[in-house]
Amino acid sequence: MSFGLSRGKDLSDAGVGITPAELPTLPDEAITNPLAGRLDPRVWFPGPGHPLHLEIGCGKGSFLLQEAVASLGVNYLGIEYAREFYLYAADRVRRRGLANVRMLHTDATALLAWRMPDAVVDVIHLYFSDPWPKTKHHKNRVVQDRFLADAWRVLVPGGELRVVTDHDELWAWDLEHFRRWTGSGVPADLAARFGLPGAPFEMRPFTAPTWAEEGELVGTNYERKMCVDRPPHACVLRKRTA
Repeated sequence: MSFGLSRGKDLSDAGVGITPAELPTLPDEAITNPLAGRLDPRVWFPGPGHPLHLEIGCGKGSFLLQEAVASLGVNYLGIEYAREFYLYAADRVRRRGLANVRMLHTDATALLAWRMPDAVVDVIHLYFSDPWPKTKHHKNRVVQDRFLADAWRVLVPGGELRVVTDHDELWAWDLEHFRRWTGSGVPADLAARFGLPGAPFEMRPFTAPTWAEEGELVGTNYERKMCVDRPPHACVLRKRTA
């Protein structure tokens, strides 16, 4: 049973892509026992005791590479669904010889839901995700109530979900969800299922990394190309505990 979780088989020899041995096929048992499919992604790195960051939709890897070089004591897992971008970013990581970066070609929301154990991730980066503008496609947007529940579960206490977008309508969608998850409007079924506190997250302002150029938030290729005339929207959701 795969649930769309593919691995970078053709990059496994380079030590960049996560291999089938590291991420085996999801067992059938996971349907009735979610714990059966979970594994600790920290063991995929030479320094498994270091903090772990995930970037969802890393594109060509510009943010990932700059962050990894600036913070060699942090492990970075870049997750990219578009295969051509995944291969491009992974090759950049390989050529830079960054031991603290691994790449995974998969659906990040499925990875969090089915494979990630509790409290193993320090930061989730979600930058300029696909806005899926048509109403019938809104279900494909990353920010959903279930995604926020999974993000809360996999983050360590005080861990952060960092979000940036330049799409006004997507930002309105995101804020609608964030207000529920920083207030008391979390869906009751998810609150009971995940053991969520009354307000799972608190919203904080977004601070650009120290290496970002003037006027930048995260220095992705997209930001440098598309956000010249107006700054994007951004915020941080910090995990609260019960």
